[in-house]
Amino acid sequence: MTRRLAAILAADVAGYSRLMGRHRQGRAVEALRRRTSTIPIVFVVVTDPVGQGLVQSLAHPGGNITGFSSFDPPMAGKWLEMLTQITPPVARVAVLYNPATAPYAGLMMHTIEDAARSLALTVRAAPSRDDGEIESLVAGLAGEERGGLLILQDASVIGHRNAIVTFAARYRLPAVYPYRFIAAMGGLMSYGVEYTDLFRRAAIYVDQILKGAKPGDLPIQNPTRFELVINLKTAKALGVTITPPLLARADEVIE
Repeated sequence: MTRRLAAILAADVAGYSRLMGRHRQGRAVEALRRRTSTIPIVFVVVTDPVGQGLVQSLAHPGGNITGFSSFDPPMAGKWLEMLTQITPPVARVAVLYNPATAPYAGLMMHTIEDAARSLALTVRAAPSRDDGEIESLVAGLAGEERGGLLILQDASVIGHRNAIVTFAARYRLPAVYPYRFIAAMGGLMSYGVEYTDLFRRAAIYVDQILKGAKPGDLPIQNPTRFELVINLKTAKALGVTITPPLLARADEVIE
């Protein structure tokens, strides 16, 4: 890294967070901020930049930090709507996340609860820290009539993805995930941000900063491109049917 470097591109999700060694999701940008208040920082894949104390506001970040959020509130309604567009439809949803790695879960739960009211769904937070807690949750939910699982964007989810998919299959529980690769490995369906688009857009901010723009004057931007993936092989194994309207919306169908 040279002194002429005008921007640090910080990614705040598992895999990318290796840039900051052991820092978990939500901590990479914080660590960079502690190290510099002058070098511009352009972050990518931060869920709640205001709530996490990284910027003053979305419209006017202030300071030396700006970037691109990985969560847009309408995503909550999309996740829940997907669970109602299978047969039999889900009526009770547990929202899985690890409180140690998802400090922004409160923001997401608020938008999920708002969306649930309009869809006549019952939702509840389901904090789970390890495979044992995840299995206990999934087993209990499978015993409820028309239960389903919503997995939040969370670095811990990536680490426990094999267990989550395995338990959902074992207990025949429909689930929606935030990452495409989990649907590809056997999850029922996913709806999430197209992360490559965020990085492309971040490059534009880096270019503007190199040309003299102040990061504090560049508004935080929400994601604008999403992808819906449905795994029909998993649907068959779970004994559920994907409705034609949901299938028609899918960007990719795995058969």
